[in-house]
Order: sequence, then C-alpha cells, then structure tokens
Amino acid sequence: MNTNTEKQRIFSGIQPSGNITLGNYLGALRHFPELQDDYECLYCIVDMHTLTVRQDPELLKERSYSLLSLYMACGLDPDRSILFVQSHVHQHAELSWILGCYTYMGELNRMTQFKDKSAKHADNINAGLYTYPVLMAADILLYQSRFVPIGNDQKQHLELARDIAIRFNKLYGETFTVPEPLISKQGARIMSLQEPDRKMSKSDTNSGNFVLVTEEPDSIMKKFKRAVTDSGSEVRFDPENKPGISNLLNIYATVKGITTEDAEKEFAGSRYGDFKMAVGSAVCDCLAPIREKYELLMSDRAQLDGILGRNAERAREIAEITKKDVYRRVGFIL
Repeated sequence: MNTNTEKQRIFSGIQPSGNITLGNYLGALRHFPELQDDYECLYCIVDMHTLTVRQDPELLKERSYSLLSLYMACGLDPDRSILFVQSHVHQHAELSWILGCYTYMGELNRMTQFKDKSAKHADNINAGLYTYPVLMAADILLYQSRFVPIGNDQKQHLELARDIAIRFNKLYGETFTVPEPLISKQGARIMSLQEPDRKMSKSDTNSGNFVLVTEEPDSIMKKFKRAVTDSGSEVRFDPENKPGISNLLNIYATVKGITTEDAEKEFAGSRYGDFKMAVGSAVCDCLAPIREKYELLMSDRAQLDGILGRNAERAREIAEITKKDVYRRVGFIL
C-alpha cells in the first residue's frame, strides 16, 4: 500500500457529459477548494465513463475543456490539486480489467444505476454500462484514495469499491487503501425550480428546472421569475408544505451565507414575485465572477492543454506505483 504522502488523498470524478448546475456548485463544488489545504486532492474529468452513452466526439472534447475551466473558475488550483483527464492516465483501464476479475456478477447485477440507465437507453445496453462500477473502483483505488466526496446516487458504487479493495487485500496482503465517503463539507441540497420535490440535475430534460453556473444573467432571472411557488402568500421555510418557497429560501440563504431563518425574516411580508427576483439577483451576483473567470480560461486552449499535460504526468506517477504493486502481487512479470 502506498503511504508515501504526508496528506491523505481525496479523489473526485465528474463526467464531462453536461454543464455544472447551481445545485452541483452549492452542494459540493464550492467546497472543493477548501479541501486543498488539508488533503492531497485529485479531481478527475472522467471522460471514459461517458462512453456508456453515445457521445458527439467534438462535443465531448469541448465539455472536457469546459469542466477543467469550471473547476479552476470555482477556485481549484492546478498547482495545489491534480486536475486531469481520465483517458490521459492509461493505468485506469489497466487496473479496471484486473479488478473486474475480482468482482462478482451478482454484485454488478445489484447496481441500481445500471437498471435505471438500461431503461433510459434501451437501444444501447452495452457491456461498459454494466462494468462501469468496476472502472469507478479502479479510479478510486488507483490513487490510494482515503476519501471520496459522493452523492446518494454513488453510494452503492463506493461500497463496491470498498468490497473489491477488501477482497483483494485479503487475498494478496495490504494493497489498497479502503476508501470512505466524505460527508463533511457537503453543502445545501438544491431542488428543481419547476419540480421542487426533485433534486436539481444537469441531466434534466426541462431546462427550466436548473440554472447553469455559466448561464447568462438574463436567462437566470427568467428562470427564477418562472420558478414554482406554493399556495398562500407567506414566504416561509416549510419544506413539507411549501417546497417551492422553501427551495428558493434555501438557495438565497446559501448564496448569501446566512441561515434560512434569517432569509425568512428578510422577506417577511414580501410578495412572491419580488421574492423570486431577489433570489435570482443574488444568484447572478454569486455566479458572475465564476462565469467571467471561466470565459477567460476557455479562451486560452494552449494554457488548458499545458495544465492537462502537467497534471496527467503527476497522476500517472502516482497511478504507476499502485499498478506495479498490483501486477507484482497477482504474478505478472515486471
């Protein structure tokens, strides 16, 4: 097991399959820069995972650059964290094959995401979609990751990664760090603007349900103007009986750095229309500096390529240590 690091490692992977929403940012991404002080952080653009669904090659490439730029615009420093593209590190695929040989069919059959995605993409139920969790396990275990920031939809996959690590360690001795979920530093749970009983999602087919971090102010304001409210006229935080208003209060409180109780007091007696516009304006103010930095970064492709090249080399150096150890333990000639 690799312990040649003073700081414990965090691994996080995001697919470049769509834009980052306000929910993604307030829920997790805005907290990522804080972790750079206390941990050795690897933030991976997991482009290999996207191939389980058919992709436009040029669009996939553009989205990978976009996600890198957004990471940095939100405060991640490529000199303090390792920001890289998964396909640039060949050890991911190599370890995935080996781990697949230590993963049982029954375990993969229980993965709920496979069932959900199979239903959505019935014309393309491919082997990659089925073995996706094994590649995710390789992503995590390759770097001896101690913690993984995850959402509820990835808990099952992390449990599988833990099971594979424990199984391999029992067979061959301590090889992998057994990862744990990072639940601290997780932020607000932001719901859909039109359907406040559902989490805001970048994969939503209704663009009115989400706000993108890079979205223009005029568009953001229109979406908040149309945001669903509730019966009555009182601006009150009551998620069960007033989910629409409560979601907007939660958004406002989070971007302003105040409690929902303080937000509720601020808008006591306000009309719904005025309240929604105030929330929209607060969101625009919060996202404006991120969007400006993002656009500046995206305009310099050579700089982005340089960052990816340097960081891929750093990632490969760490990954190769684990891969060689695994190869040696299973009996491969080095």
